[in-house]
Amino acid sequence: MKTAAAAGSKSTPFGRLGEGAMHRLVGYQLAQATIAARQIFAAQVGGPLDLRPVEFTLLTLIDENPDVSASQLARALAVTAPNIKLWIDRLAQRGLAERVPSPTDRRAQHLRTTPTGATLVSDALTLLLAAEQIGLAGLTAGERAFLVELLHKVARCRTRLAE
Repeated sequence: MKTAAAAGSKSTPFGRLGEGAMHRLVGYQLAQATIAARQIFAAQVGGPLDLRPVEFTLLTLIDENPDVSASQLARALAVTAPNIKLWIDRLAQRGLAERVPSPTDRRAQHLRTTPTGATLVSDALTLLLAAEQIGLAGLTAGERAFLVELLHKVARCRTRLAE
């Protein structure tokens, strides 16, 4: 019988259970890392700024891409148009984002952050970057940058999986 002690560093962060072959699975390690990332988000942004991860993501994408459409956001995040509409409605009701009619197509609407929304995005990003420095102190700056790039590459694999 295998034990976590025999597995050494290949055990769960808490509970010290041996991970076995799961240790090599990207999906499993991503799920474990997500727990840490969500804890940081909840402590720094979720509670203090009353912002959910999906709201933060949408608001940031809208802020970084003024005049983006809801369908572009839906494609980027691999969610359905009705779900995007629901989240955009919530952001608009809170005065964080607004719909602006397209100057070239009367049927189309573009999305923009309001000044309040833009400030919230900036504040949240500042808090998260600082908290990740502390919460992920086990990583050097180079390792963090490398991890971010690797995770981005993994995320981009999604386009190949959709084909």
